Amino acid sequence: VQLQASGGGLVRPGGSLRLSCAASGSTLDYYPYAIGWFRQAPGKEREGVSCISSSEGSTYYADSVKGRFTISRDNAKNTVYLQMNSLKHEDTAVYYCRLVLRTTGYWGQGTQVTVSS
Repeated sequence: VQLQASGGGLVRPGGSLRLSCAASGSTLDYYPYAIGWFRQAPGKEREGVSCISSSEGSTYYADSVKGRFTISRDNAKNTVYLQMNSLKHEDTAVYYCRLVLRTTGYWGQGTQVTVSS
């Protein structure tokens, strides 16, 4: 399984960005998987931001992003999106896509999100 993340950038406080992560691999066609986003700010540990299951589409959000971020997925494209609104300085981090299929986890490369005026 490979993950390709995109969509990071520089945005002012209060602005929006949409991250995308496209997953590829033959096993994705046969097993359900969960996919989501982590982030790591300078000097801090990596933390979970949001994730979504493949079957019922249940979602999880960290308290710090609830009401501002929305996760969605396109199963036909094996792609997950993270719509980030009302961005704050503290959202600045490298965002990583993560996919869990059966008992194996996969990381994508990070994409930098910088919120600055």
